Amino acid sequence: MWELKKEKGVPVYVGIMELILANIQSGKLAPGERLPAERKLADYFQVNRSTVVHALDELVSLGWIVRKQGSGTIVNEGKWGIATTPRTDWRRYLEQNAFSKTSPFVKKIEERLKTHGKTSLDVYTGELPLELIPSFDFPPLSWKQFLEEEEQDDLGYLPLRESISKEIAKEYGFKLPNESLLITSGAQQALFLILQVLLKNGDSVAIEDPSFLYALPIFQAAGIRLYGVSMDDEGICLEDLERTIRQQRVKMVMVNPSFQNPTGKTMTVNRRKKLVELCQKHQIPIIEDDVFGQLSFISSEKIPPLKKIDPENVLYIGSLSKILGSTTKIGWLSAPDSVTKQLAEARKMMDFSLSIFPQMLANMALTDDSYTYKIRKLKEEVEKRAQKVFALLDSFTEWEVQRPEGGFYLWARWTKGPLKPKEWDFFIQEGLLIAPSFLFSEQKDSIRINFSRIDDEMLEALGEKLKNITNKIAG
Repeated sequence: MWELKKEKGVPVYVGIMELILANIQSGKLAPGERLPAERKLADYFQVNRSTVVHALDELVSLGWIVRKQGSGTIVNEGKWGIATTPRTDWRRYLEQNAFSKTSPFVKKIEERLKTHGKTSLDVYTGELPLELIPSFDFPPLSWKQFLEEEEQDDLGYLPLRESISKEIAKEYGFKLPNESLLITSGAQQALFLILQVLLKNGDSVAIEDPSFLYALPIFQAAGIRLYGVSMDDEGICLEDLERTIRQQRVKMVMVNPSFQNPTGKTMTVNRRKKLVELCQKHQIPIIEDDVFGQLSFISSEKIPPLKKIDPENVLYIGSLSKILGSTTKIGWLSAPDSVTKQLAEARKMMDFSLSIFPQMLANMALTDDSYTYKIRKLKEEVEKRAQKVFALLDSFTEWEVQRPEGGFYLWARWTKGPLKPKEWDFFIQEGLLIAPSFLFSEQKDSIRINFSRIDDEMLEALGEKLKNITNKIAG
């Protein structure tokens, strides 16, 4: 009667609940019958008493048992509050929800922003500050004009696809055919479609280590296994990548070669060519995330997209959200025509339709006469902030940094080894909200700073806070 069969993946307290409930429903435990004492049950099940208490508390809340002073725990005699039919244990399902798992450190950052937002420096948030986002004047449009717009098919608004293709050609000197471009609701929707259509549960994907992909729950939710591959100053290490491909039967390689998130590193031209050759050799497609490509401080010749080197084997993801704000939610995916059509068809079946409204606004911004000028001024300001934050961090001997060449992230490594949990809390206490390396990897010695969020007035405060934190860790 009290023999507990522990199932893999089922919390022990849930197993205890199900056993007691089964005994009640089968009649082995009669209404009004007293259950053994908590310590006795713990002995029967070979678990901590707290686990038994947890299970009993849940059954009390469901109405199956009651606790009476001096009488112990008994099976409920009345009908009030009792679930007369078996109930779905939604908690077990929710515990498997990959999207609900938030890092305790991130929760602390969010709490700090709520309670002490004005006294904190937020260099954690992964977007431009509002004052830097370019502003455009749009002509007045009636609702009827939106309804009458007919230039959208399954791939998205045709004028926007044409404008994106022109921008890529102007920036990098190669063309993305309109029929190969799929407009998405941001870069993450492009990734989601790839996972749903081109991969299956249990497939292996190689990514850079560290990588922002490590933090995304969509991989866990889809059952995709991620394998991190180390990086050096030129980008992803190809020897390690080939070893991983062979050992883990990798189906896809995902990289962020330009101004990588979180390290800010830029893959060299030579490494890009060799990466393409390696993946061609193993017949493995590459997913290229180029969302920071429009925020380059260096010549475009130094950052040729992998898509330009190998148009057929590379799926290319871009986005306007990094320069026009996260609420824009406009991204794109370029793939071989057959793949693009399959992805578009899958999105249609999932009913992930894309509103014409943000697409028309994005196209108006891209075709605005002032667009080129405003993006150039944005890059100049972001680069200026990058150099000042770099100079500040570089003045600390305890932190190792690289000069940013684009994007808006700076990666600083603590030179004295991994940081302890209490040392990470110094950042929260001081109100310097950074992204710790353990969000992107198993590394625990580095921080990511969004330098675009630090203007001249904030620079001194950044220096003071970092000085205090450095002294606390070192001391």
